[in-house]
Amino acid sequence: MKKIIHLLGLSFLILACGDNAKQQEEKSQKSMPNIVFIMADDLGIGDIGVYGQNIIKTPNIDQLATNGMKFENFYAGSTVCAPSRAALLTGQHTGNTEVRGNGEFPLNPDKKIIPEILKEQGYTTAMYGKWGLGLAGSTGSPEKRDWDEFLGHLHHVDAHYQQPDSLDVIENGLLTKEKTLPNSYANELFTDAAVNFIEERKKNVPFFLYLSFTIPHAELVVPNTYIEPHLNKDGSSKYEPEKAWPEGRHYGSQEYPKAAYAALVESIDAYVGKVITQLKKQGLEENTIVIFTSDNGTHLEGGRRQADVDFFRSSGDYRGVKRDLYEGGIKEPFIVQWPGVVEAGSTSDFKGAFWDVYPTLAEITEAKIKGNSIDGLSFLPTLTGKGNQEQHEYLYWEFHEFGGKQALLQEEWKVIRLNVNENLNAPVALFNIESDPGEQTNLAEEYPQKTLELSQLMNSVRTPNKNFNF
Repeated sequence: MKKIIHLLGLSFLILACGDNAKQQEEKSQKSMPNIVFIMADDLGIGDIGVYGQNIIKTPNIDQLATNGMKFENFYAGSTVCAPSRAALLTGQHTGNTEVRGNGEFPLNPDKKIIPEILKEQGYTTAMYGKWGLGLAGSTGSPEKRDWDEFLGHLHHVDAHYQQPDSLDVIENGLLTKEKTLPNSYANELFTDAAVNFIEERKKNVPFFLYLSFTIPHAELVVPNTYIEPHLNKDGSSKYEPEKAWPEGRHYGSQEYPKAAYAALVESIDAYVGKVITQLKKQGLEENTIVIFTSDNGTHLEGGRRQADVDFFRSSGDYRGVKRDLYEGGIKEPFIVQWPGVVEAGSTSDFKGAFWDVYPTLAEITEAKIKGNSIDGLSFLPTLTGKGNQEQHEYLYWEFHEFGGKQALLQEEWKVIRLNVNENLNAPVALFNIESDPGEQTNLAEEYPQKTLELSQLMNSVRTPNKNFNF
């Protein structure tokens, strides 16, 4: 049945069909914000200017913080990429989500993820970059998870290479392979795709864009445009001494790992700048939420050494790197720009994690998630400065490589258990991260009751998983 609706002097012809048509009509009349979520890969919290970096330059990301809110205590979903991204998309911590480690494990088909709840709200969805949550034909394949557009890597190992010969892509609703042009760089292709996607948007149809970079993860191969500022006139690195990464190994060779890492971080910043520029060009910036973060701490791969991490202070004041559950492995930059809603230049001490993004976006878009088991809390009150912000009773992580690891954070107290695969009740270390953010002093013997209490809580908050069980 057709009917004419008069709204602000404009007439729209729509097809009304029961309650669904009415709901869609009401949604179209609301100004739902666009959402751009930008994820770096293995970027340390100390690699960004507003988090203390003074060698590598990140003006575009820093500007997001100037225009929006910088979170001081936000955590990744895990200490490696696949489970971290799974926690983001499912709203579940790694004691509950299906994907808890790297490998080609698909998402649970019965658990709705962010693009699926946003599609129900009328959003157009696009993802460009690293997926790693299900291969073609699996229950985690992107075309089955309500992505309208996808260009990137299904397999997480494919994402290790900066100049792939092909990429996975959704064409006409089907997943296929597409060859890349010679000498092209994957992350430039992802950025170009994101910019083109924004250019094609209509202002009255909200969109969710997930730009999932594969850098500064190794391999440390980067376009000349970005590495040249980190080289002397004679072509040597500005950051000597450098230890070259040779040819013939898993990652491509790199003569100057420190210079290349700095260049990769600056390339991310440039790509972020291109996205923001396009939002402004299309007149979309004022109604767009932009979130920037990283999936876990900085890495020691492809020629990057602990000495390099220390040189740039990539982990900031924190102990640990990727694959650690110390703060340096999981505490991340997290910046939200939302003009007119989030106060410019503000900061937040809210202790949150990736699984909080799901309920936050659901509340913003009025998406229904009742019955959808999640561990996250909406931090919309923190963003808007309105209402009471609910706080977590605890944050929990588990990681199944390197002997098995667990960590739980409750207020200022954090416990970490190592070698869990050998002994689920292995001794834990206890840290007070407010007085000891670098986690240098184990207080387990000094506070035995607190240690016992948190150890017991840590054992109780996880569910068994056939692929990732201690």
